[in-house]
Amino acid sequence: MVKRLIHWLIPPPKWQIPAAIVGGAIIGLAIFLLKISNATSYLSDSPETCINCHVMYPQYATWYHSSHREIATCTDCHVPHQNLAVKYLFKAKDGLRHATVFTLRGEPQVIVIKEAGREAVHQNCIRCHSSVIRDDKMAFFNPHFNEERQSRLCWDCHRETPHGLVRSLSSTPAALVPRPESIVPEWVKSMMNSSKN
Repeated sequence: MVKRLIHWLIPPPKWQIPAAIVGGAIIGLAIFLLKISNATSYLSDSPETCINCHVMYPQYATWYHSSHREIATCTDCHVPHQNLAVKYLFKAKDGLRHATVFTLRGEPQVIVIKEAGREAVHQNCIRCHSSVIRDDKMAFFNPHFNEERQSRLCWDCHRETPHGLVRSLSSTPAALVPRPESIVPEWVKSMMNSSKN
């Protein structure tokens, strides 16, 4: 079975060199795209990963200047934490959507969280602040008190936590954030500059 599969994958002798060239070009392009997109950074929980895309600077800057910076990163709030499989599946799905939108230049002026992200953030607020939203004394008088307190979204009241007032890409013009170094090789930059002239 394996021999037949290998025999089927190997092209006829006259096509082996062109197939190797095309295959090498595809693999090279894939490696280049992984490098230029800084793809391996998405495996980490580093907040700087979020500013790989320039449209996230206001969100990063407002988080950076908030009290949440001391105890929570972006993934602590925006990614589910049931287990590692759920976490990385969510990151992969969300990341592919983000990459597609930003690559095709389809990002909206005002970034709005999707339903799955909303649910993840809400559950993470409850996870971190469970001691604040539970009140056992009140639950003594009303057995459903703690569930009722969790039925509304946290940001119905805490709208500006932790990002402050971020309405558009230009809402934080004076935000100073560390900009990541360019990952585009110098030879590509010089080639691009020479083609402009």
